[in-house]
Formats: sequence, structure tokens, C-alpha cells
Amino acid sequence: MISDNQKQLVDAPRIVCLLPSATEIVHGLGLSSSIVGRSHECDFPSEIRSVPEITFAHVDSTAPSDRIDEDVKNRLSKGLSLYGIHEHLLREARPDFIVTQTQCDVCAVSLADVQKFVAQDLGIDAEVLVLEPSILNEVWQDIRNVSQAIGVIETGETLVDSLKARLETIYQRTASLPRPRVAMIEWTAPMMAAGNWVPELVDIAGGQNLLGTTGQHSDWLTEDQLMAADPDYIIVTPCGFDLARTKKEMLALAKLPSWADLRAVQEGKVYAVDGNAYFNRPGPRLVESAEILAEILHPTEFSFGHADDAWERFVPGLEL
Repeated sequence: MISDNQKQLVDAPRIVCLLPSATEIVHGLGLSSSIVGRSHECDFPSEIRSVPEITFAHVDSTAPSDRIDEDVKNRLSKGLSLYGIHEHLLREARPDFIVTQTQCDVCAVSLADVQKFVAQDLGIDAEVLVLEPSILNEVWQDIRNVSQAIGVIETGETLVDSLKARLETIYQRTASLPRPRVAMIEWTAPMMAAGNWVPELVDIAGGQNLLGTTGQHSDWLTEDQLMAADPDYIIVTPCGFDLARTKKEMLALAKLPSWADLRAVQEGKVYAVDGNAYFNRPGPRLVESAEILAEILHPTEFSFGHADDAWERFVPGLEL
């Protein structure tokens, strides 16, 4: 019987990943060397940066949060795509598989655009694999689906089992601990409360999620709603921003009229997190996202080594 690894060497699939979580899933399956094209946002593992960028953005990601939000809404209202595809690079990549998503049109190239380029413009005979998670179990199923399509089923099952086991260990360790009330904020201007799989991560890490709903897209959050919740912890994980950028963008929160009245602010329990690398990538590193939360919420019980690199306590004036 041919093993997964032997099949991988024989078949040598050519894979294009059009969003970071897809790249990380393929990497987790041991197929990084098979990736022949990536999105402009794929940056992990570090060696993937030498692979050609197949996509580009129509919105300036270096603009302030409120400007990015305005530009995104403006393009979507006109039916315009937020991302484009370099046709010649996709053609040159000659992929057997293209991994994309339908979870969020703001996060990556839309499925419709991918299908258009593959079927009509380029004539590429590639199988399009679609990721569409909104809860953790759907993330695990996406990993299984990719591994099955590519032909490394055993590897996929092993990866999923290991990720679930790590989360279960954290959950068991937090079961008897106090459960602080947590506000997870996914965007700062305007504010958004993190949804989808994030409330599950909070629960696993020993917290009580106050805002945002499991399995639903992140929703707008008003200052009054944040005040009414008055969380014990405020944890900010903007989609697409690393830790340094997050700390700068959090200045908009610190300028809210009622900010100083919030319990979390008064007690120094406001944290900036690298949401780009962790919470907003529905792939293997969601486990590390739970570890980050556990470190923040229960610092005497957990230390996974993510402090300073992935998260910091937010103190206005020290964001540079």
C-alpha cells in the first residue's frame, strides 16, 4: 500500500493558495514545497515569501482603519472586487489545485473571480478547493477536505487530531478557573466585535465572551454597547494588522469619550494582539490563538511564549 508521503512524492501536486489560512493548512499537511503560487498576504511559513504572488489588493492596507473601512464599503457598494489576480502568473503556475474561500469577500479573492479566471480566461484544468469555515469544527473539516482532495488523508486526520487535542488540554486546564468577562474587538474604527470561531476560543481559554456570536460574521459595535458590557478584559485583534500596527490603531479606542470609565481600562487589562497572524486565519494557528488568550486571561497558569511577540498590554503613549 502506498503511504501518504509516498503518494505525495509520486504525484507532486502543484498548489496555488489564495489566502493565508489556505497556505498554512497546506503547510500543516507537509506540502509547502508544492505551493507554486500564493496570495499577496500569505507570509507564513517565512519561506513561502519566495513563491510568486498571484493576487493584489485594490484597497490600500496601509491607510488608517476608518479609511480602509470607507474604501471597502465604497467598492462593495459598486459591485467592485477588493482584490485582483495576476493572470499571467496564475497561468505560469499551472496549478493542479487552487485553494480559495467563500467565508469573507473582504478577506481574499472571491470564489466567483477565481472561477471566472480558471474557467473562462485561462483555461486552467485545476480543481478549486473552497474553504468556508465559521466555527472550529468547520475549520477542521476544511483541513480534512483539502487533505482528501490532494491525497494525504492520513496526514490530514493526524493534523486535525493533534490540533483538537491541544485545545482540549487548554480547555481541561481552565475548567476550574475563574472565567473573566471578555470583549474581543476585531476592528477599531469603526469598532467590530469578533464573531465566527473567536467566541469558541475565548471559552476554551477560560473566558466568558460578551460580544460577537459563534458562527456569525463579526458585527458592528457601538461605544454604548461596549460600555454596557463593561468587560473585565478588552482584547483587540484587527484583521490584517500585526502587533505594531494594532497598537497604533488602538489609539482610536483610547480617544472614545467613555474609554477611561471602562473597568478593563481602569484595571489595566486591555491588550493588543497580532490578529493578522493568529485569530483571523482559520487554520492550524487558531490553536496558538487559544494559547494567547489563555496567557492573557490566566497568566499564573499559562505561559506558551507568545508574550511580546504576539501580544502586549496596551498602554497609550507606548504604541510606537
